[in-house]
Amino acid sequence: MKQRLITGIVAGAVFLGLCLWGGWPYQMLLTAMALIGYYEFMKMMGIQPFSGTAIIGYLAVLCFMIPWDLLGISQVLSWEQGIWLLLLLFLLVTVFSKNKLDIKITALMFTGIVYIGMGFSYMAIARAADDGHGLVWTFLLLCCIWGSDAGAYFVGRGIGKNKLWPAISPNKTVEGALGGVLISIVIAIVFALFVPDLLTLGRALLIGLSCAVLGQLGDLVQSAYKRVYGIKDSGSLLPGHGGILDRCDSWIIVFPFVHIVMLMPYY
Repeated sequence: MKQRLITGIVAGAVFLGLCLWGGWPYQMLLTAMALIGYYEFMKMMGIQPFSGTAIIGYLAVLCFMIPWDLLGISQVLSWEQGIWLLLLLFLLVTVFSKNKLDIKITALMFTGIVYIGMGFSYMAIARAADDGHGLVWTFLLLCCIWGSDAGAYFVGRGIGKNKLWPAISPNKTVEGALGGVLISIVIAIVFALFVPDLLTLGRALLIGLSCAVLGQLGDLVQSAYKRVYGIKDSGSLLPGHGGILDRCDSWIIVFPFVHIVMLMPYY
């Protein structure tokens, strides 16, 4: 417990400090987290993380994380174009390797790139919001996710009786999940009360609901992967907390979702 607490304080201070700073320092932190997360994903799936094809994966994640706005240049490819070209590249790998690297492995690698690369990329996009309020939007989503996690844990421990999804995560309960949703919505509404010019109550309710539901689903996705491969944590970078994916599994689902469905007011 002591190790977990110390790690949480130090890692939290570094992350929040660089998030407040923004710009290149925060961008570089997210890029490092994305690359480590992809490494953890490869290890978790039993794929050699430093093979020749794996390098393509790391380069692809880097491409997702290129901060075009900070560089002052227009994005070369759209999301759709980039993802399709990446898909084509991995399909061709199976041909040129004569199926030594088969479609199952390349499909997993492709999934990891999109899952992790887009997830951390949208975190960077939120912080660099065009309306100049990126810090507000970033903290809104993070606080809703953290509130949902805390609510689910404490409500689940206090009154949780009905298992939510025992085959995937045996400790989660329906009562805890609903408690997490409630706390997330309350946090989003509090944000709306403090910044009414930026966030309406209606949109805050939708964002709070999305953060809780998608955040909990993101956690279940990670639990499902780990259960299939028989591992407890995705990595050991953060003593007492596991790896990057263990800590960010909700983030990299929520941030893309709220942008893609246009819940972010500036989007």
